Amino acid sequence: MSDHPTAPVILGDEPGTFPHGVLAERHPAIIRQVREAFPYGPEQHRALDALLADCTGGTIEPLPADAHDRRLWESWGMDAYAGRSWYDVPWLWSESWFYRRLLHAVGYFAPGPWQGIDPFRPSKLAELDSPATDGELAALDDLARQPADERARALLHGSLWGNRADLGFRLSAEGAEETAAVPALVADDSERLWPLLGAFGTGTLCLVADNAGRELVPDLLLIAHLLAHGRVARAVLHVKPYPYYVSDATAADVLDAVRRLTGAQGAAAEYGRGLWAALTDGRLILRAHPFSCSPLPYADMPDDLRADFAAAALTVVKGDLNYRRLVGDRYWPPTTPFAEVTAYFPGPVAALRTLKSDVITGLTADTEAALVAAEEQRWRTGGTHALIQVRT
Repeated sequence: MSDHPTAPVILGDEPGTFPHGVLAERHPAIIRQVREAFPYGPEQHRALDALLADCTGGTIEPLPADAHDRRLWESWGMDAYAGRSWYDVPWLWSESWFYRRLLHAVGYFAPGPWQGIDPFRPSKLAELDSPATDGELAALDDLARQPADERARALLHGSLWGNRADLGFRLSAEGAEETAAVPALVADDSERLWPLLGAFGTGTLCLVADNAGRELVPDLLLIAHLLAHGRVARAVLHVKPYPYYVSDATAADVLDAVRRLTGAQGAAAEYGRGLWAALTDGRLILRAHPFSCSPLPYADMPDDLRADFAAAALTVVKGDLNYRRLVGDRYWPPTTPFAEVTAYFPGPVAALRTLKSDVITGLTADTEAALVAAEEQRWRTGGTHALIQVRT
C-alpha cells in the first residue's frame, strides 16, 4: 500500500488507551470465562495459567514445531515478533495471537477429547436461545407485510446493528435519526450499495461475517432476502475456520443459526427453509479461508482470496474487526477517504460496522466535530454509532 496514505499502526503499549485495556484486562477476563465454561482438566488449567502470565507480562514465543499452522504463522510474522512484548507489536497481531494461543491451551487442535470443542460455544448458544431472540424473530412477521425494497432496507439495518437491532425496524424513525445533533449512523452510503445488487440478479454477493448468535441471524436474513428476490444469484458467506475473538462465526455457528430459524414460527421459519435450500443447492456457499483468522490486514490477502472477492458483484465486510482489517489498523485521520484506504480491494466493497475501536475513516469534518464536541473520543469505542461505507 505504499502508493496510498499511511498513518501510525496501532499498538497496545500506552496505558489508558483502548488497545492496552484489551490486552491487560479483557484478555485475562476471557481466560477466566473460558476456564469456567467447561470442566477442563489439570492440563488445560495449567496451560491457561501459563497463558495468563504470558499475555500480561511475557513475550511472544513461537508455536511448537509440530503445530499444524506453524508455517502459516511464520509467514504472518511470528518469527519476526518472537521475543517481543505482546504490547510492543501491532495490536491487530497480538489480539489474533491471543486467540490462537488460547485454542492451543484448551487442546482445540491437539488429538484428544477436547479437539474441536469450541470454548466459546456455551455463550454463543445461550444468546441464540434467549427470549430476546424469540422477540426479534417474531418481528419478522410484521416485516413480511412491507414492500420488498423496504424489507431489504430494514434487514440491512438489522445486519448493521446486530443484536442492538429491532428486526422490525421502523422506517419512519429514519427521519428523526437524520436530524439528531450527533447521528447514530456517522456515514451512510446505502444508496450506493443497492445498485450493486440486482441489476439482473446474476451476480455473487460475498459477505464476510462477524459475530455468531443474534448478530449472525440478521446477516443470514439479509442473504435469504436477496436470494429469494433475485437481487443476487449466489452468496458466499466467509466465516472463521476456528473459534476466534470469542463470538466470531464459524460454520457450526451458521448451522446453529439456520436451525434456530427453521425451528421458529411464521416468517422466521420461512427464511430458515430458504437458507437450508440455498445451502443444499449451492446458491449459498460457506467459505472458511485460513486468512480469515490471520493477524494481518486484508491488503495482505493471498491471491486465491483476492480472486474470490474480485469475482463478486459486491463484498460486504461486517463488524469492527473486519473493518480494522479492511482499512488497516492505524490511527487514520477520521476524514481520510474510505475509497483511498480500500483502493487495493479487488472489487466493490461495503463496510457495515458498529464502532467499537479507535479506527475510523470516511467521516466528514462536520460529523467528526459534532461527535468530538458531544462525546470527546468515546464515540469511537462505545458501540453506539455505526456506519455503512461503500467503495464501488
